[in-house]
Amino acid sequence: MPKRPTPATSVRFTVSVQDANAHLFAVTLQIEHPAKNQRMGLPVWIPGSYLVREFSQHLQNLQAWQNGQPVAIRQLDKNHWQAAAVAGQPLELQYEVYAFDASVRTAFLDSTRGFFNATSLCLRVTGQEDLPHALEIVAGASTQGWNLVTGLPAHSVDAAGFGHYRADNYDELADCPVDMGRFWNGRFTAGGVEHRFVISGAGAWLDGERLIEDTRRICEAQIAFWHGDGAPPFSSYVFMLHASADGYGGLEHRNSTALICQRADLPRLRSSSSEKPAALKATDGYTTLLGLISHEYFHTWNVKRLRPAEFKRYDYTAENYTELLWFFEGFTSYYDDLILRRAGLIDDTAYLQLVAKTINQVQQTPGRHLQSVAQASFDAWVKYYRMNENTPNATVSYYTKGSLVALCLDLTLRAEGHTTLDAVMRELWQRCQGGPMRQADLLRALKRLGKRSFEGEIAAWVHSTADLPLMSLLQGQGTKVSHDKAPLAQQLGLRVAESGGSVQIKTVLRGGTAEAAGMAAGDEWLGLELAAVRRGGTPEAWRIHKLDDVTMLRGQRPRITALVSRDNRLLKCPLDWPTETQAVKLAVGDAARLDAWLSHSPT
Repeated sequence: MPKRPTPATSVRFTVSVQDANAHLFAVTLQIEHPAKNQRMGLPVWIPGSYLVREFSQHLQNLQAWQNGQPVAIRQLDKNHWQAAAVAGQPLELQYEVYAFDASVRTAFLDSTRGFFNATSLCLRVTGQEDLPHALEIVAGASTQGWNLVTGLPAHSVDAAGFGHYRADNYDELADCPVDMGRFWNGRFTAGGVEHRFVISGAGAWLDGERLIEDTRRICEAQIAFWHGDGAPPFSSYVFMLHASADGYGGLEHRNSTALICQRADLPRLRSSSSEKPAALKATDGYTTLLGLISHEYFHTWNVKRLRPAEFKRYDYTAENYTELLWFFEGFTSYYDDLILRRAGLIDDTAYLQLVAKTINQVQQTPGRHLQSVAQASFDAWVKYYRMNENTPNATVSYYTKGSLVALCLDLTLRAEGHTTLDAVMRELWQRCQGGPMRQADLLRALKRLGKRSFEGEIAAWVHSTADLPLMSLLQGQGTKVSHDKAPLAQQLGLRVAESGGSVQIKTVLRGGTAEAAGMAAGDEWLGLELAAVRRGGTPEAWRIHKLDDVTMLRGQRPRITALVSRDNRLLKCPLDWPTETQAVKLAVGDAARLDAWLSHSPT
């Protein structure tokens, strides 16, 4: 790789593996021109994941030197320190970071893999955040045979990727995670830009060729969506995927994304090269993985560049509030699966099943009547990322309901015949110059292209708790809407986990039959007590091992008694059998009209 000119950096980090088995990174920070009593701090959150995570809890053994002499360090608060430094003379700090969180948000290290975001490892030097930063990642005995990838511009690296990188400022450093280990590697070109895809934890059965081709189609479709024949706003891109036994998630960055999937969701090699892969279903794990890839890649435009005005400059020390996550996460959630359909990776039936799943998720959330999707965005810091047994009763997801707001806007615009949501998104990109935006910018774009004000729709769909006009809009766009009998848990107002012959109650939904019976989250549903079928007969009691046992055993009795264990006490909960509730089912109606929506993205 050609060398870049050596950047004039005042802040330089060196990261190495101190002890992989102890999950410790060693970090050295060199500040060329420190201030007197220089301060530094570690972020408390990472952009894109709206929760204060207190990364400083894992920083330890912080020491400092100047002119070869130890310098006293005083901790100012939970995540800031002050070194008793003399101004203008190079200051060196050394510390360790414990890294054993396998998520995409923090840092991880063991004998098989290393991963980190700079927000977990790299202190912010107060007053020097906008200066160029250098990062050296040192290879060692623990990293033998590993490769390293990052979205940071390389200055001087070896064939495996270890060496020197640069960033224009701390924000760029924080927005380029580093992944290292023994990877499966793939490359492709989309929009004239090289994309690299690395996977850790994959089995030898991985069909990498299929994954690369499918990802390429997603990327080509999204670049065309935003730019037509133009180039994307980055010169290279890296997908970093970790395959694990049980995991899922992603975090977007300016020219990369970190992903986690279940190993079983990766595509598998076919028994012969002539065997064609089966059509993807909505329920396939690989469909879920492709949707995740599509979602995080769409964020390259929608939240990393086009972003809330409140995020014009991140404050890494505290919560950054916005009411617009319904747009940035919700609209991205609308387009992630739609792009799969437009890229030819799923068919109309699978796409409509995914839409129906989202509709049913929202309709099964009593909290939608309590909290608007704008409020949900603002409350993400204390509600969405701190889920508990009452979450569905108190809040609504800005991902799922936000995606349905986008769906309603798109279908309304198409029905009125002036424009599409696709065109509105591109108008916003141009209007805001790929930078900060406000709700007012969206309203102006809707009014200009839609030929009328949409303030009423935004007020009703975003800022109130009213239900969305989904069924009429879908039927008008060639979709056949019907209903199926809802699963028993939904009819009872429960969310349960079934494992090892046990039914554990996770959530009792507000206003449901189970709540009226006195059932509670944390209960184990052990069995049923049934009244005698005939007058003078003998009551019956039965053990249950799965929820379907309840339907099988109850017969036609309008009331049963649930036997539950709570805090090692056996309780009886008289349960009136619920009236039958319905789940939405979508199918192809008018194929031509439906295709105009699902395929057409005019530039």
